[in-house]
Amino acid sequence: MARKSIANPFTAYAWLAEAGWVFMAHSAQLWSDPAKASTRLAALAAEKQKAVATGMVEAGIAAMRGAGPEAIAKAAMGPARRRVRANAKRLHKG
Repeated sequence: MARKSIANPFTAYAWLAEAGWVFMAHSAQLWSDPAKASTRLAALAAEKQKAVATGMVEAGIAAMRGAGPEAIAKAAMGPARRRVRANAKRLHKG
């Protein structure tokens, strides 16, 4: 019998914590410079819309290839995870 790989149960929580940290850091930036807040909020919203749309396309492609539910979910969340990771790196640099 083939052994199933067990995913690390803390991976999702680590990503949520990182996403929460990025949200907090963006909020602090918006709070500290209200003159640029509307422009920055529009850019952040566009970034999220692009990640969601890309994730929908990647999930659809995975589904059409016959991937399982876990692979489809990973494909759907991939763009959002990449954006959060890129934002976290950029925010850590300052």
